Amino acid sequence: MEKKYRVTITAERLDGVCPLYKPGQKVGELYWWYFDADRSTHLCAHAVCSMLTAIIPFSRGVSAREMGFGKEDDVCYVQCPDPGPPYTCGGTVVFRLERERVKD
Repeated sequence: MEKKYRVTITAERLDGVCPLYKPGQKVGELYWWYFDADRSTHLCAHAVCSMLTAIIPFSRGVSAREMGFGKEDDVCYVQCPDPGPPYTCGGTVVFRLERERVKD
């Protein structure tokens, strides 16, 4: 039986400007295979796409350290693809993905 984790997604750092997220803001959670976010928080499609390569194996038990996305097993870091100035008017958000094991 696979281990199940809840992954909490938090905006850790912002370089430039982001219309959706501020540093320290909780973005949402991934429960097993679905995202859960407060109605007042929007999930940015660009950010979610950048998280997918890490968040799926991470939520299934692969360590962030093993994937090269963190220095701890249960804390993973990814960032959105917006390069920010001088290339765009936006900015790059670094997201912290922190998991905890949940019981069935």
